[in-house]
Amino acid sequence: MTLRAGLFGGTFDPVHDAHLALARCALETLPLDQVWWVPAGRPWQKDRVVTPAHHREAMVRLAIAGEPRFVLERCELEREGPSYTLDTVRALQAARPGVAMTLIIGADQYVTLHSWQHWRELLSRVGLAVASRPGVVATPRPEVQRHAHRVVPLPMLEISSTDIRQRVARGQPVDDLVPPQVARYIAREGLYRTAAPPTES
Repeated sequence: MTLRAGLFGGTFDPVHDAHLALARCALETLPLDQVWWVPAGRPWQKDRVVTPAHHREAMVRLAIAGEPRFVLERCELEREGPSYTLDTVRALQAARPGVAMTLIIGADQYVTLHSWQHWRELLSRVGLAVASRPGVVATPRPEVQRHAHRVVPLPMLEISSTDIRQRVARGQPVDDLVPPQVARYIAREGLYRTAAPPTES
């Protein structure tokens, strides 16, 4: 039987409740057996310094613990250079031939998909699922719209990693925005208390 995996990539700086909601909705609404969480090593589209990879990996591990259908995939953390999704898909397909993969992205990523490296080859290799919130219409370029995609309906959760980092820096609680174990990790490791992230150890 073919394993059906959803690829859910991101910086996860930090991982939060909306990320988990999307992954759970993907399992419920798509024909998937697993969701593979793929933390980015060096996100090529980020114009800021991100928190060291070992912290972001640890937070994802804590967030997905207890759900056996959630799997942490470390390939981008292990690879040198910028994290391009196509490189990740090529590597995963070489390592796991026969797995049917679906790329799970947000509506904002769908709109900018034409700017991704070799996006046409990417969509020839994987299925596509786009998160959709009520009342939010994502309109990508026509050449992207021509590719079939599935919709993952999402509840209205106005949560962003940027807001969480800012709240922590101001000394405000984030317990209602991230899983409890992630909130404890952020506090214990002293993450996001200043503008600059801690250095890699």
